[in-house]
Amino acid sequence: MLHFNPYFLDASLLLMRAVVAIVFCYAGLSHLRNAAASARDMGMSVGFTRLLGVAEAAGGAAVGVGLLTQVAALGLVVIMLGAIYKRAFYWKLGFWGRNEDTNDGWHYDLMFLAMNLVIAATDGGRFVLRP
Repeated sequence: MLHFNPYFLDASLLLMRAVVAIVFCYAGLSHLRNAAASARDMGMSVGFTRLLGVAEAAGGAAVGVGLLTQVAALGLVVIMLGAIYKRAFYWKLGFWGRNEDTNDGWHYDLMFLAMNLVIAATDGGRFVLRP
């Protein structure tokens, strides 16, 4: 087994949190800027789409800076469960998507679900503002 500096794990978790923060903040702000178009694309109400946008942006920001990291990460897990449900059972998309030429399946959502579970389980590592 390789011996790693203990800061390697914390730095890796910080990088994972940064990726989660960037993706969820961008997605949340996109839903807020284009709420009507996003609502139409997702088959949701405009009000719910705005709520989703706020939750994604706030959860992403909280995970990124390490503020109530576990709660924020678990909230994002719930959002990803909803996204997986919508893609797999409502839109009937496969794991990779409609066919081999598309990339609209639920594999991406599953990856972010797993990342948020790791963040929640570890409380984001040592480099957080407040656990």
